[in-house]
Amino acid sequence: MRQLMIEMPNKTYPVYVGEGALTKLVELFQGPLHETTKILVIADEYVAALHGEALKQSIPSNVPYEWLTVPKGEAAKSFATFEACLTFALEKGLDRKSCILAFGGGAAGDLAGYVAASFMRGIRFVQIPTTILAHDSAVGGKVAINHPLGKNMVGHFHQPEAVIYDTQFLKTLPEHEVRSGFAEVIKHALIADPIFLQEIMKKVTNINDITEDFLAYCLERGIEIKGEIVSEDEREQGIRAYLNFGHTYGHALEAALGYGKVTHGEAVAAGMVYALYLSQQKINLVLDVEEFCQWLKSLGYRLDLNASFSFEELYHLMKRDKKTIGEHIRFVLLEAVGKPVICEISTKELQETDQLVRKEMMT
Repeated sequence: MRQLMIEMPNKTYPVYVGEGALTKLVELFQGPLHETTKILVIADEYVAALHGEALKQSIPSNVPYEWLTVPKGEAAKSFATFEACLTFALEKGLDRKSCILAFGGGAAGDLAGYVAASFMRGIRFVQIPTTILAHDSAVGGKVAINHPLGKNMVGHFHQPEAVIYDTQFLKTLPEHEVRSGFAEVIKHALIADPIFLQEIMKKVTNINDITEDFLAYCLERGIEIKGEIVSEDEREQGIRAYLNFGHTYGHALEAALGYGKVTHGEAVAAGMVYALYLSQQKINLVLDVEEFCQWLKSLGYRLDLNASFSFEELYHLMKRDKKTIGEHIRFVLLEAVGKPVICEISTKELQETDQLVRKEMMT
């Protein structure tokens, strides 16, 4: 197990990564969270069925707790579920010294974190992620729910007290969730570390090639990269936007297909491909994008998620993206691997790239 520190302008908190990290929960509630009056666990229903007992046995015996399950995946990030969580917290007598434990994947963490940010104007919470994808979302304090017109449109910045990332939970992940989470690992490599990208592409030629040790290394490196970025820009006024590489087009695909119809990571993978082709067209990125796409396909990523939608449909959704300013759609592009930039892209450039991607995905 390894401890990483996330240093924000007004807060520093630990991330415990590795098998057995759950044992740190008792230490937290004996230390910085010792005044906690009550714990509320907000747990993904699927994760609760698999690992609920492990978490219950790790909660300190001297702190009373309540347990609430929510729908798995993006279905949890609805106004109805958000309201139900707040109602449950009020009915169970949580107060300003209570603490929420977010137990599940990125969606459960986003929901529980937003509940914590909103309840009585903000109470403490701890992220306990159970997916590879959540190595990205559990760190950095972005919490949100979805609106029918856009993903993560309603939310806040609310940092956790700690992230407890016990890798034992990853052993039960289905293959599609491994693939989804690994897309964010690839994203971190693309925006920050060309050597890391080379390592990944060399060692992982099939999604089932990922060993436990190499996965732990990838997660730690991904968290380090994200931690370095968010420590400089907590509220996404500048470089934190780099973490959105692949997400503008990816979020449009998620919204078009319907939340939960495709995993977030699969949509981001297709979005990264779009952003790479756009980078070639706009700022002359030097990268063999075709080779990169073939590698993604060998890992099982579907890069033709746009096939059922017109450019106009996806463009309309991209314009609603929260990274859009005024009439300009802002994209994170790459000058080179490890050198992201933010560019305002014209409708014409977006459409030309959309046509190029569709052509390339048909070959």
